[in-house]
Amino acid sequence: MSKPCLLALSGSARRDSLNGKVLAVMACGAEVAGAEVRVVSLGEYPLPIYDGDLEDAQGLPDNAARLQQLFADHDGLLLTSPEYNGFFTPLLKNALDWVSRPLPDGSGQPGTVHVRGKPAGIAAASPGGLGGLRSLQHTRQYLANLGFLVVPEQMGVGQAGQAFTDGGELRDEDVRKGVEGVGAAVARLAMAVRGG
Repeated sequence: MSKPCLLALSGSARRDSLNGKVLAVMACGAEVAGAEVRVVSLGEYPLPIYDGDLEDAQGLPDNAARLQQLFADHDGLLLTSPEYNGFFTPLLKNALDWVSRPLPDGSGQPGTVHVRGKPAGIAAASPGGLGGLRSLQHTRQYLANLGFLVVPEQMGVGQAGQAFTDGGELRDEDVRKGVEGVGAAVARLAMAVRGG
């Protein structure tokens, strides 16, 4: 059986994003555990703020349909996000709100049909000491509402501005192992869900 393929997203589209760096470490953990990983930037899929009137008038935006297809094509999700006032980012919320809308094929099925029962793993990075931990509870709840199976493992990387070497490696071995462990847990669950 082929390897499970995981989609990796960050709630930050900034260049040199700390959460993008954490996502790379998480992806490494998933790959070592036997998964393939595709890292995608939400900055490549710009979307308007969700508006029901706009959806009624113009239908599902093309980039929302593309994101829906990405979720359909992958066996699970690796996700990192900065913490904005205790929550994950508006960029991430808006993208996933659009993904949850009805598919453009006229079937009436919600986009969540492509994520239900698929594993997800979460982490956050912050320049502050808590590492975005306050946001992870909300991220977990939101993903579960969409139908993901969010693995128990999670990581918050505090003081993230000083946490990485110039080469993008986490300086603290325990933190690195923790972040990689989230990715590995998603890979293992994806294999179990697929019957592998």
